[in-house]
Parts: sequence; C-alpha cells; structure tokens
Amino acid sequence: QVQLVESGGGLVQAGGSLRLSCAVSGRPFSWYAMGWFRQAPGKERESVAATNWSGSDGSTYYADSVKGRFTISGDNAKNTVYLQMNSLKPEDTAVYYCAATYELGRPLRTATNHYNFWGQGTQVTVSS
Repeated sequence: QVQLVESGGGLVQAGGSLRLSCAVSGRPFSWYAMGWFRQAPGKERESVAATNWSGSDGSTYYADSVKGRFTISGDNAKNTVYLQMNSLKPEDTAVYYCAATYELGRPLRTATNHYNFWGQGTQVTVSS
C-alpha cells in the first residue's frame, strides 16, 4: 500500500507560479507511475501530467492545456513528487490530486480508472 498527501495549493494571481508536492509513504514512488489530475466544479476529473519515470519517449504526458507551463518531477531522497505550475491561468483553478498506478510500463496510463491510489487533493485558485 502507498499513501499520498498533497500540499502547496493556494491562491495566486494569473501569471504566477505554484509548486504542488505529493508526499509518498509506504513505498518508493518509483515503484509506480505517478500522475497529477485536477477537477474543477461541475467538471470531470482530468489528467494534467503523468510519468512512468523511464525517461524514454512517451514516458511523460502533459495535457495540451498545460504543456510548456507545468512540469512533473520527483525527488527520490524525499520520496516526493512535484508539479511545478508556471504562467497560471484562471482556467487552471481546480482541486489537484496526486495519484499512483501499478501500471508502470507502456503505454503510460492517464485515465483515472487506471490509478490505484489517490491523495485527498489540494485547492488551486488562480485570480484574474
């Protein structure tokens, strides 16, 4: 089993930056493919970024809406996964979730139903 705890959300002005953290306990995060998802009010939960840590082609995914602005990364020493979010827009406002899946290989999984473990979420609000 693995437990995930997100932090780092908050209120930021458009154009600003936030770094979300996902503290992983119970197992090394490298044993899983990891993803960040978000859910805005009245909308379905959507994949924002994911990686299986292999470094090969297709090993990292970004939604088109965040490509070039968001970066997923991990710190093995801290067993923590990050989502660096730059140039934030009001439409990025949502609850952000960290998730882990046993499906570490290809293809990289981005659908919510493939993920086995979820954090509680952290609110990100971007004001215009």
